[in-house]
Amino acid sequence: MIDLVAEGKALLPALQELRRDLHAHPEVGLDLPRTQAAVLTALEGLPLEITTGVETTSVVAVLRGTGPGRPEDGAQAVLLRGDMDALSVEERTDEPFRSENGNMHACGHDLHTAGLVGAAQLLCAYRDELDGDVVFMFQPGEEGFDGAAAMIREGVLDAAGVRVSAAYGVHVVVAERGLVATKPGTLQAGSNVLTVTVHGAGGHGSQPQNANDPVPAIAEMVGALQTMVTRKFSVFDPVVMSITRLAAGDMLNVIPETASLGATVRSLSEESVDRFRAEATRVAEGVAAAHGCTAEVLFEDEYPVTVNDADETAWVADEVSGLLGAERFELLTDPIMPSEDFSRVLREVPGTFMMLGARRDDVPDEQQADNHSPHVVFDDSVLGDQAALLAHLAMRRLASGSADAPGERADHGPRH
Repeated sequence: MIDLVAEGKALLPALQELRRDLHAHPEVGLDLPRTQAAVLTALEGLPLEITTGVETTSVVAVLRGTGPGRPEDGAQAVLLRGDMDALSVEERTDEPFRSENGNMHACGHDLHTAGLVGAAQLLCAYRDELDGDVVFMFQPGEEGFDGAAAMIREGVLDAAGVRVSAAYGVHVVVAERGLVATKPGTLQAGSNVLTVTVHGAGGHGSQPQNANDPVPAIAEMVGALQTMVTRKFSVFDPVVMSITRLAAGDMLNVIPETASLGATVRSLSEESVDRFRAEATRVAEGVAAAHGCTAEVLFEDEYPVTVNDADETAWVADEVSGLLGAERFELLTDPIMPSEDFSRVLREVPGTFMMLGARRDDVPDEQQADNHSPHVVFDDSVLGDQAALLAHLAMRRLASGSADAPGERADHGPRH
């Protein structure tokens, strides 16, 4: 009998070594040559068909299952994904393997990568038990660079020769170690970027009456936009806007011609995005006009809302409980507001994205930090279970014997 949890634990020391090496050498964006090389080295010798990206330093590995239940024609494929990129954050932890290059794996993608390597190793060992194929998606550029879209353009969903019938991914969070949490439907917010540039007329700092200062307008706009969010949007379909950048002049005695702000905008529905775009434009232009200035408003779509397939997620809940124990699974009641470009995969094929708790029990509560903090640390002892979980889902999904299982779907088109 196959015991993937025990097999995952046996892999744990090697997976931790890989994760800590990646953590010490983080790379940002779509170009991750060292990370790609580390993944390729970790996959050496496995019976995988490996291709690398053109637009990015992605890695796609296909495992051809040879199980007794594999049909002669029309075998299905399942996708497992791990993102590989880090953040432009200077690490401030005491980890012995902390980064020294000014970047940081502050969101746990080093664990995602190592865990997916572990899943590949487990599934390759049981290739003759797989009744279909597995696509391993090692993705750069999740942190604002839309690496998933690039990999989809390059054919990752069809890498096995057929469109994958399901896709699964895991994201570590600072929560109870080993707890798997998810929900059907909307799991994570979509993300967008708002940029407003106020145009005025510059002048001498000692003579503001002879200029048209854009700085008071941008300052008033910060509060006006925040108030607009709380007064125009329901708490039951929330919008979260954080203004994270303000810019104006460079010299203390010069009134600048322009001032600008930048904000990240998170929402749980496409309708709220459309409304926010209109309301933010109205507020920005109105405030600017009140100061005798003009406003240039740019609203950029970044990632769509992450939506889990209801049938897949009900099935995943049962599978996680069976593999790890019912106490290790939590069905979330509400979405969470961070965004994720795995949403692009889930718009095309059914699947489930999950949160995996990796809280360090040796860190006092008052010192716990969250994802994206320069102080965040993760417990990489979860890597064995992470690898086992992903491998288990792929193996069980392929054993279903139907490209439409578990929900017996007839529609295989894009899932927008």
